[in-house]
Amino acid sequence: MITVDWIAFLQVFAAAMIAAVVVVTSYALGLRLLVRAGRAPVVAPAEFTDAITVISAREARRAEKAAAKAARKSPLTETQKRLAFVAACGCFTVCAAAVLGGILLIVFNH
Repeated sequence: MITVDWIAFLQVFAAAMIAAVVVVTSYALGLRLLVRAGRAPVVAPAEFTDAITVISAREARRAEKAAAKAARKSPLTETQKRLAFVAACGCFTVCAAAVLGGILLIVFNH
């Protein structure tokens, strides 16, 4: 007869949900703060053989220009931008720590 420990199942489910919320929220907040700091991440176009859409070099330059223009128009002072950047780094650190903690739990607590 197979028995299921439902309490342990609920504990694992709750831990997984909390970890997912922490990772997604901290990453999203970090990106938002990074943009507010005037350091919007611009990704260079990639060439894929089976890509549906590949942006051209012209479109990439246009995106970089728009990001630079948005950074110049920021109403924040330099101190506020610096604080937003530090907070973004903190959010990314929390995200990385949560992922690393999950990996360590899997590897060493199996």
